[in-house]
Amino acid sequence: MLAAYDSQLFIAGQWQRGSGRALPVENPATGEVIGHIAAATAGEVDAAVAAARRAFRPWARLAPKERGAALHRLGDAISARADAMARIMTSEQGKPLNEARGEILKLAEACHFYAEEAERVHGEIVPGATTDHESMVVREPIGVVGAITPWNYPAELIGWKLCGALAAGCTIVIKPAELTPFTALAIAEACMEAKIPAGVVNIVTGKGSEVGQALVEHRDIDKIAFTGSSAVGLHIQRTTPIVRRMSLELGGNCPLIVAPSADLDAAAKGAARRGFRNMGQICIAVNRIYVARPHYESFLDRLKGAVERLTIANGLERPDADLGAMASAEPLEKTKAHLADALDKGARLVAGGSAPEGETFARGHFFRPTVVADCTHEMKVMTEETFGPLVGVAPFDTLDEAADLANDTPYGLASYVYARDLNEVRALSQRLDYGNVAVNNVDAGVMNAPYGGRKQSGVGYEHGREGMLEYLNFKHIRIRYDEAR
Repeated sequence: MLAAYDSQLFIAGQWQRGSGRALPVENPATGEVIGHIAAATAGEVDAAVAAARRAFRPWARLAPKERGAALHRLGDAISARADAMARIMTSEQGKPLNEARGEILKLAEACHFYAEEAERVHGEIVPGATTDHESMVVREPIGVVGAITPWNYPAELIGWKLCGALAAGCTIVIKPAELTPFTALAIAEACMEAKIPAGVVNIVTGKGSEVGQALVEHRDIDKIAFTGSSAVGLHIQRTTPIVRRMSLELGGNCPLIVAPSADLDAAAKGAARRGFRNMGQICIAVNRIYVARPHYESFLDRLKGAVERLTIANGLERPDADLGAMASAEPLEKTKAHLADALDKGARLVAGGSAPEGETFARGHFFRPTVVADCTHEMKVMTEETFGPLVGVAPFDTLDEAADLANDTPYGLASYVYARDLNEVRALSQRLDYGNVAVNNVDAGVMNAPYGGRKQSGVGYEHGREGMLEYLNFKHIRIRYDEAR
């Protein structure tokens, strides 16, 4: 399947060999080049946007039930291709095959969820100040969407934008991350199978600084939907040449609080899962943990055991491994730098701290899940998003102190609490300044509830009904009626 996508763009319902320079795509577990993408030229970006513009009005005018039926077909097509698409994702992203397959099925779930939501775009009748006036408030699709997506979840994070936009009646041009482009192109093939009309979905490949920026600067795009770092999100806001809608799902620096009443076994299990799943390369990963002082060493012992039981392997060779390779050298080097900074400033190494040994790991971007204790906010691990398999831990004495430490960040995407005392649950969930707070679980984002951040973690929402409403404009229609005779 990878050979079929090599250097291809998907524009106006057709495969088109890109004319720009070739960029290699590597398997991060082996360093092997598995294919190439073409850096889309300015003319190819223009062609994709023009195709989306031509397709917009006919797609928007379809009955919502028809758009929903198309999304249901797409979900079915993706489910049927889950095994093959998972192999593509693992080959280019590194996560274990079983986890990749689960992500593909979540993409299919998003298709089916928004297929149903398409029929629930409701308006409102507002009575006027006099009996001869009435106001109708209706929602209409924004238009053409430029979607710029990251490499850590190359199917799901496309799906949230693609499905919400199509359900609302928008068309879309997608620029996937250059590290993981083939998953996006496999989605395009599923769109063809589902008979999504030509031009409704388009995919252009290349570097974010070039092709992504071309979408940001394109004057015929009505909305930008972006997932990535806060720095790039701010750059997008600063460089867009026109006023338009934006959804920006940006970085996080997510805390977990282990309260005095917490179930320590459950908290350690949750911390290991959300701290290290996908090698910590997830916006809602647990980055830092604050533990009630009486439980501090006991929790560390439990967390050390949970982390050391995690298995790491080439995700194609061992599909059921807990962890695979990191996606590239860049997040791996940042993880090492944050670890060195913490140890230099007095942190204690509890688990991990190096690459796994053996020939299997010699050529790939592997690192053992790592825990450091006795951390302070002088350390980068506690104040910056590592985006790798490294978690810092510190003790606290009061709930107010824990909340203050958790909120001591410019980010506000997700936070976690383990507590069995309902007063502790209430106090912490009210104090935490985050768009998502998960209590006694580590699933801060679910498909049927809004997901978005505060502060420097972004603007707008994905997931839930709100994820579709981000692709709709309000229109107020005020009508004066004559007296009926």
